[in-house]
Amino acid sequence: MTILLMMHGTARQTQAYDFKTRDIKVLKKLLPYLLKMRTRVIWATLFLIAAKLANVAVPVVLKEIVDSLDQTNVLMILPLGMLFAYGSLRLASSLFNELRDAIFAKVRYHAMHLIALGVFKHLHTLDLSFHLDRRIGGITRDIDRGTQSVSTLLSIFVFNIIPSFFEICLVIGLLWINYDSFFALISLLTVVFYIALTLAITTWRMKYRYQMNDMQSEANTNAVDSLINYETVKYFNREDFEVNRYDNTMARWEDVATKSFTSMTALNFIQGAVIALGVTVILITAAQGVVDQNLSLGDMIMIQALLLQLFMPLGSLGIVYRQIKHNFIDMNNMFDLLDQTPKVSNEQGAPVLKVTQGRVEFNQVSFAYPGKNKVLKDISFTIEPGQKVAIVGQSGSGKSTLAKLLFRFYDVSSGSIMIDGQDIKTHQQHSVQTAIGVVPQDTVMFNESIYYNIAYGKQDASMEEVKQVAKLSFIDEFIDQLPQGYDTLVGERGLKLSGGEKQRLAIARVLLKNPPILIFDEATSALDSYSEKMVQKALNGFSDQHTTFMIAHRLSTIKDADKIIVLGDGAIIESGTHEALLSNNGKYAQLWQLQSKDTSKQQS
Repeated sequence: MTILLMMHGTARQTQAYDFKTRDIKVLKKLLPYLLKMRTRVIWATLFLIAAKLANVAVPVVLKEIVDSLDQTNVLMILPLGMLFAYGSLRLASSLFNELRDAIFAKVRYHAMHLIALGVFKHLHTLDLSFHLDRRIGGITRDIDRGTQSVSTLLSIFVFNIIPSFFEICLVIGLLWINYDSFFALISLLTVVFYIALTLAITTWRMKYRYQMNDMQSEANTNAVDSLINYETVKYFNREDFEVNRYDNTMARWEDVATKSFTSMTALNFIQGAVIALGVTVILITAAQGVVDQNLSLGDMIMIQALLLQLFMPLGSLGIVYRQIKHNFIDMNNMFDLLDQTPKVSNEQGAPVLKVTQGRVEFNQVSFAYPGKNKVLKDISFTIEPGQKVAIVGQSGSGKSTLAKLLFRFYDVSSGSIMIDGQDIKTHQQHSVQTAIGVVPQDTVMFNESIYYNIAYGKQDASMEEVKQVAKLSFIDEFIDQLPQGYDTLVGERGLKLSGGEKQRLAIARVLLKNPPILIFDEATSALDSYSEKMVQKALNGFSDQHTTFMIAHRLSTIKDADKIIVLGDGAIIESGTHEALLSNNGKYAQLWQLQSKDTSKQQS
């Protein structure tokens, strides 16, 4: 675990060195979402420019008001026109800012919507190996932070960076045109020096943010993993271990977060000092100009007001820049998920699989998981339409792998799997999986109602259809006894149900899907003897019209199979009917005798 964290930390540091390249990549990925709302972006930009022009015009009008009032003659006329203009400009600035915000809100939230949807959709296209290697807690945290960063980043650019840059240019331009170039030069040097210091120190501080993100993701992942496996934690009395593990991670996060905040306070002081120095130099020069009568009192007030407008947005630039860097980190993590490519994908122009009979052929199929030895070696057999073929063997012999290959969770390393003469590897993955129904050994339910979980097998399924398959799966009596019936919530991962109840719900769900090919991976392993017999009876009647692929550990459940294939060390040891295999007195006969003895002992 320590080695993995060190490797991850090294990867984060490498990411920091390549930050500019990655930032550009993020902006390129963000741009198409903005272009979809280009009209609103243009209008928001126009209102932004209008607001800043009105804002910068305010000190100019204020200067005229002060100069008109600073008269030595006795007769003084109130400059009502200028005062009304001053108020109108203030109002216009506020109005244009609000219009900008209102128009851009749709852009921001629509981009968040589309990006979150795109990542979620992409995650469903990735292969099983990706999801087995990643923790859901870490993925959801990356998506959450990434989508929030999209909103924050767009807000920063539209409401802070672009307006501040535009206003800085306007202010420095006014100072350059109307006054001594010294004012504009000092203002420009202050801005440049401020930005340079901010960039340098903030970049140095980013290592703390990387570490904080890693530790926060680690803590969140561990917490989610621990809560999902609540029963296991309780069974082994590991509450203290889980709490201590979470505490250790959060303690390391606390230490790094403290260093990050402390360094931020130092940066804030340095930024404040730069602004204070620049403002002081300019005001001293302006005051001297008033004393020397080169500038009017209105000029000095105008310069001071312009400096306030110049340095107020600049004062928040450090915070804004840090937010940008933080948001880029979070968005990089999210977009990295989009960069993941599925190992199982459709070929260009792959046709849709058309199933007319449901004949399944395994032709010299071999397969090895990445970095491991072959799990299957030259497997060949055929399941005729309407036949029931069972696969048996010891754990690790490759039984479940055959089912995953048929469902096309993985592609074969060599050989081919054919359905009605069509190689599934060259056809659309979705169409292959549509033609197959699976009842897995480890059945997981959504934290929804019983009706929802059964109806998940068919879009827009009616209550009558759901009740019919529930009856076929012998789960209807159990449901009818519940106070809320089909509206009963099953809990997280179906924890409110027993193993047998979950498996019967899973069987009902597949029956509702009604595909031409069925895969039962230890589908009755959690049922009691009575329920097993009843479900087997239902499956026998149902499978007569379907090609059925059964993986079984309990041999009593597959005695009536048309063909039984015995796997050992990734190869077919023997195959035949139940009676034929018993008469061969081979591996199957040995397994049968062992299970028969175990059953006799349990009954005695």
